[in-house]
Amino acid sequence: MKAHDGMYIDGAWRPAAGRDTIEVVNPVDEQVIGQVPAGTAEDVDAAVRSARAAFPGWAATAPAERAARLSALRDVLAARKDEIAETVTAELGAPLAFSQAVHAGVPVLVAGSYAELAATYAFEEKVGNSTVYQEPVGVVGAITPWNYPLHQIVAKVAPALAAGCTVVLKPAEDTPLTAQLFAEAVAEAGVPAGVFNLVTGLGPVAGQALAEHPDVDLVSFTGSTAVGRRIGATAGAAVKRVALELGGKSANVILPSADLAKAVSVGVANVMSNSGQTCSAWTRMLVPAERYDEAVELAAAAAAKYGDRIGPVVNAKQRDRVRGYIEKGVAEGARIVVGGPESPREQGYFVSPTVFADVTERMTIAQEEIFGPVLSILRYEDTEDALRIANGTVYGLAGAVWAGEESEAVAFARRLDTGQVDINGGRFNPLAPFGGYKQSGVGRELGAHGLSEYLQTKSLQF
Repeated sequence: MKAHDGMYIDGAWRPAAGRDTIEVVNPVDEQVIGQVPAGTAEDVDAAVRSARAAFPGWAATAPAERAARLSALRDVLAARKDEIAETVTAELGAPLAFSQAVHAGVPVLVAGSYAELAATYAFEEKVGNSTVYQEPVGVVGAITPWNYPLHQIVAKVAPALAAGCTVVLKPAEDTPLTAQLFAEAVAEAGVPAGVFNLVTGLGPVAGQALAEHPDVDLVSFTGSTAVGRRIGATAGAAVKRVALELGGKSANVILPSADLAKAVSVGVANVMSNSGQTCSAWTRMLVPAERYDEAVELAAAAAAKYGDRIGPVVNAKQRDRVRGYIEKGVAEGARIVVGGPESPREQGYFVSPTVFADVTERMTIAQEEIFGPVLSILRYEDTEDALRIANGTVYGLAGAVWAGEESEAVAFARRLDTGQVDINGGRFNPLAPFGGYKQSGVGRELGAHGLSEYLQTKSLQF
């Protein structure tokens, strides 16, 4: 697609307040494929004023009509699926087949789910002698990451619109072209002017201005825990609501009764998906000590097949960051069985799929989020030891448990300090709430729980 040279504000593309731009680089060949405006506080203010002016009318719009606009948005996204996939591949580097299935396909499901929820959700209920109303929070500032550029946008904007909120979106600077495509889709779907607004720019400038703006009622942010803390502190000072989806260091717990070959194969695939750039990736594989060597051998064989099947990481900074973690793992005594810090290609931001054995729970690679195709395999002595290790990080976003009997896996999963757990390879569910415990965040996305983040409660007594 051809990049827009302005901001999408009040239903139209408008010139940016400043002249600075951001280059969009293809991480496969390191070539510039476009540029977008670097938004300023002035651009953010114009977008927020537009959203504020549009809020009363959109909030008063019947849920059925909001549902109709979301249905139209779903249809537009589905019709433009190939263009979306090609754009994501160009600016993120994901293989085209993955972009088509996941980056372009999942947002269609999520948008459709919110079209249905907007039409069926109980925005009003009787409780004794009271009538309880669920009303939109107001203007939402949505700040999204680059790793799943369209999914993260839809997971915030769709429930906000379903609730009756208006939105200002600040997408990641590495993947702004996908966000511009989404703005085009919003317009094509007939969403009224001002209900959705887009400002491209850098996080410390446009993102900070959006989080601090006094007319933003809720900030929904997905990204690093460090930035989430700053946004939370800013919002707390203004007594402003936040929804924060932050980092993860999820455990893939393989219990002794599990099908080891299947659990290891699926676990490796989970870590390598999207070049490891997934906050919920199961980057710690916990294996019973008596089957550890077998698991390492299986994981090495599985990971070796991904050498030419995954794309690069998003940029040079991320590539160097991941390599630094690999080097630290070696320095702290872990053993590389596949991969390593050396680049597999001369051009592009590629990182070798890497598997570490002999990882202990306090090592840096077992505690910190790497955000690359790196798997750490840890041994445990018994199930209590496995539980202690699994819960032994500051994060609690996702995870997996494998066992011969589903009931055994469920009993273990109920004791994990994490927001979402897949049992024996459970499938993705766009209606299931997603979000974390501990420093993995505050609030939930997807389904009815995601919708409730954008609502506030009022009761009338009779």
